[in-house]
Amino acid sequence: MSTAALLVLAMMLDALAGEPRWLWSRLPHPAVVMGRAVHLLDTRLNSAPAARAKGVLALALLVVGAGLLGWVLAHLGWVVQVIVAAILLAHRSLVSHVADVARGLRQSTAEGRRAVRLIVGRDVTTASDAQVARAGIESLAENFSDGVIAPAFWFLVAGLPGILIYKVVNTADSMVGYLTPRHAQFGWAAARFDDVLNWVPARLTGALLAVVGGVTGHRAQISADAGLHRSPNAGWPEAAMARALGIALAGPRSYHGTVEDLAWVNGAGRRDIGPPDIDAALSMVWKTWGLALCLVVLAGVLMCVF
Repeated sequence: MSTAALLVLAMMLDALAGEPRWLWSRLPHPAVVMGRAVHLLDTRLNSAPAARAKGVLALALLVVGAGLLGWVLAHLGWVVQVIVAAILLAHRSLVSHVADVARGLRQSTAEGRRAVRLIVGRDVTTASDAQVARAGIESLAENFSDGVIAPAFWFLVAGLPGILIYKVVNTADSMVGYLTPRHAQFGWAAARFDDVLNWVPARLTGALLAVVGGVTGHRAQISADAGLHRSPNAGWPEAAMARALGIALAGPRSYHGTVEDLAWVNGAGRRDIGPPDIDAALSMVWKTWGLALCLVVLAGVLMCVF
């Protein structure tokens, strides 16, 4: 069975089943296992001198280990490959969490803050309804890229080794890639390699969202807005979604009690947003997921023909 066919089955399984609580309440989720591995290496290796070199070594160990594990699992048959790939995709769980933000806001600002706090790292203690909605939509756009399209892309390119390597690098970046005093040197390699692995998927996600949102004619504006984002990749899906919905994303927000005056993405867009805009973003992401699925099917057909 071709890699494209396996990916189609994995995407459909993830969309239908999501993250079954009965399973992950009994077994550690692969993301948890990866996190433990990153934490272990951080604890054992992150020290001066040569913290950056040790970070490179830690990343190499994670990549080699994930690649070998993927190679072994790939030899256990197509059923195992589909199940593992579905587990490592995160579309259903992502849209469920963001839908909870819309439902929370419809009840009260406090419920919206509680729901969005589960999916963002910023301080939302005093966030307004618009800020909560904006945080939810930004998380949806960014995580649709690095939690769905990117792992699907790397599975299509390199099978289970590819998707496992991508996921462990992405996990490492989320844990040690931030420029904190402790991880400024040790996390450098993880952050830079994550940027490399997300370069194509982020722009692909932006293009797919632009097609679905009917804003392909705004390529120059989307590119300019993406360049304003502090991330070299996250700006692309956010900019495409902002243009399609006619809203402004990013902008000032608080981290650990400090307000960061970040640039707006599509700054001329509407800033007074709420649950209906989250609903529109979710609908857009589902349609984009469907377009991506169709493209994978087409890739599978072309593989068979050629």
